[in-house]
Amino acid sequence: MDDLLAFHVVFGKTVPDVSLNAVANLGYAEGRWLAPVWPGDTLTSESEVIGIKENSNGKSGVVWVRTTGRNQRGEAVLSYVRWVMVRKRGSGAAPEAVIPALSGAVAAADLVIPEGLDFTNYDFELAGEPHRWGDYAVGEVIDHVDGVTIEEAEHMLATRLWQNTAKVHFDATNREDGKRLIYGGHVISMARALSFNGLANAQMIVGLNGGAHANPCFAGDTVRAWSEVLDKAETAAPGVGAIRLRLVASKGEAGKLRGDDGRYLPEVLLDLDYWALMPL
Repeated sequence: MDDLLAFHVVFGKTVPDVSLNAVANLGYAEGRWLAPVWPGDTLTSESEVIGIKENSNGKSGVVWVRTTGRNQRGEAVLSYVRWVMVRKRGSGAAPEAVIPALSGAVAAADLVIPEGLDFTNYDFELAGEPHRWGDYAVGEVIDHVDGVTIEEAEHMLATRLWQNTAKVHFDATNREDGKRLIYGGHVISMARALSFNGLANAQMIVGLNGGAHANPCFAGDTVRAWSEVLDKAETAAPGVGAIRLRLVASKGEAGKLRGDDGRYLPEVLLDLDYWALMPL
């Protein structure tokens, strides 16, 4: 099954306990796909709270959790950290802050390559794009050109499909502006789909180094995507290389990420740092 499909299912099962009433899902780190997911597999999720910090407004705070998804045999298929902003219950004192120390990236040596994966006979003609691992250079920026306008109905259908029941995605009264917030995973999948125009042979996602939902996305927004090559590494699998990519979903120009103040530009929706596998 598609790697992000597995991610969304595992993520969706955490929502009732972690982020049903969250203000926003903020970011990701230390994500690894540990085993393939096949049709017919049954996935479950468990999460451990690893950090907590009250916001300066005294009304909300950030909670960090490490989630592990397992199949019906109890085998771990996915593990990642995410952090969410949630409202505080009452005005009493908050627990002492615990901020987890998270690695900046998953080391290439720690990536799990699916057993038996072999790209030596990869058919580039059938793939529809000739570019292979060796064709990309670190620092290269790829404009994926196309854009997709997100609508209310498709967003809610997709979010229900992943069993994400967070109220901000369905109930407009949960936000003061009366808008339904687009599920961040929907933006990730949209950007990943757009990225195949230029990265068609980035076959599998195996690592999630970091990610931030920089600004909210709402129905009517037109999402475009661009990627930057951050790193490359060889693997022990025949014909398989690993490529580290920054995937940005934006309503603006390709290559534009932050302003002079170092903050994300208001048109940037997603900044995702991940490892993918590609034929050499």
